[in-house]
Amino acid sequence: MPERKPRKDAARNRQAVLAAADRLFTDCDNPEDVTMADVAAAAGVGKGTLFRAFGDRPGLLRALYEARLEPLREAAESGPPPLGPATPPLLRVPALLDATLRFKLDNRRLALAFEESDSTSPYKAAHYERWHGLLRSVLEQIPGLADTEFTAHALLAAVRADLVEHLADREHVPREQMRAQLAGFTATVLGTDPPDGAGDPP
Repeated sequence: MPERKPRKDAARNRQAVLAAADRLFTDCDNPEDVTMADVAAAAGVGKGTLFRAFGDRPGLLRALYEARLEPLREAAESGPPPLGPATPPLLRVPALLDATLRFKLDNRRLALAFEESDSTSPYKAAHYERWHGLLRSVLEQIPGLADTEFTAHALLAAVRADLVEHLADREHVPREQMRAQLAGFTATVLGTDPPDGAGDPP
């Protein structure tokens, strides 16, 4: 019984930190400006609590990113069409990429901060390896498609956060145009026609 209160406090603090970090990254102009001290102050916890719970800034970003990504991950791994396993591969690949692009657009500052926070190769990050593995496994179901390992990397490169940010912020490409461009690129890679209404809201 005496141990329950600390665990409850830790869970409450963790949620407060994630909520505060979520607000700060959503509202910021430059994700690099958001510090651990800012998050601790916004959450009403000490910096020590923050570091004990998440380790460091990349650890906090990873936890927040994964929390936001969870609904999409579940839909892709076990949900219904067009993202889930029952979807024909030639339809599932563009749907997965479009969903990833929409996620990056909806979480631009966080996605950019997260992808830039790891000093190691981004291609070794757990979330990237998981997404690459899923996409590769779907590509392997398409007859005649060669080198699915590289193809999965190339398709995911089109939805990297830094590219999405560049297109949205520097080149002012509208959201639906970006989605249509991605659908066209994916269709070219797969050797199919772009789906009707590519770029329309889901």
